[in-house]
Amino acid sequence: MVHHSFGGTFADYGESTYVVLKIYVSGQGREHELNVYTHMDSIETDHPGKKFVRKLFDHFYVDKCGFRHLCLVHQPLGINTSEFLRLRNDRRVTLESIKSVIHIQLNNLLLPAPSPAALSAFEEQELQRPAPRKILEDRTIYTTSHLPAGDGLPLLSDPGEARFGDEDHSESIMPDYYRAPEVMLKSNWDYKVDIWSVGMVAWDLVSPNTIIEGKVIDGIFDDGAHIAELVALLGPPPPEFLKKMDMSWVFWDESGNWKNLVPIPDRTFENLAVNIQDEDVKGFLGWLRRALQWNPADRPTALELLMDPWLMKARRLPT
Repeated sequence: MVHHSFGGTFADYGESTYVVLKIYVSGQGREHELNVYTHMDSIETDHPGKKFVRKLFDHFYVDKCGFRHLCLVHQPLGINTSEFLRLRNDRRVTLESIKSVIHIQLNNLLLPAPSPAALSAFEEQELQRPAPRKILEDRTIYTTSHLPAGDGLPLLSDPGEARFGDEDHSESIMPDYYRAPEVMLKSNWDYKVDIWSVGMVAWDLVSPNTIIEGKVIDGIFDDGAHIAELVALLGPPPPEFLKKMDMSWVFWDESGNWKNLVPIPDRTFENLAVNIQDEDVKGFLGWLRRALQWNPADRPTALELLMDPWLMKARRLPT
């Protein structure tokens, strides 16, 4: 699935005079994101998390080059979390700083939109110094221009990869580095993969060292090396987990012993955490181990993870 986003000015979307158009160009499942938004809008709830989902104002279709393109009209937001980290000199966030972000969800986060004045300045800059572009016979291709970050908490965006919970799922999901064990072992998965993702991304925000070093052979991410690293970090998986996983026989024998097709490296959370900037690293590692468990049934729910003592600990007031 490929999409492009363009900014525009509209008059009928509440207080915002600026919106962003997300135009689907090609690929399968182009209606899925719209269906997810429609489903969420159909649910009457006062859940506090609803205000942390990016707004969809409207949608329409454009017929071009023999194709019909879905266009989603969104509220404008700033850069995403990965781009924000790249702009930081040391790429690290303190454990205290990350707590408010964890309270939302760490997948597909975009920082809030800049102020109206900043958006006006951005528009004026584009008028005075237009972004580079390639002009073709039937269309013009523009380079991406990133909006500056705004103030406030990040919002969830791009639910095009969201799944409905009343369906069974076993398809391959998640970037290689972030994949949960049940995904790598080609088995059924549910919302507990999101709990795994929260732990993985939280680590990336606070540490310069990645949890998984990873190994690529002939352009393919090596699942065996990945799983061996998880064994080093988490210890051996419980027998009930191996019995439920379709591909566990590849790496473990019938008694649950590691076949040693890939050597288990010398890798621990404590060694990797030496450069994390905070006093309560022990508390964070305890929280992380709750999220990163082999068996999805052993991982906490989102609410249980939020109620963890480390995450609930009040921030220390300045003296």
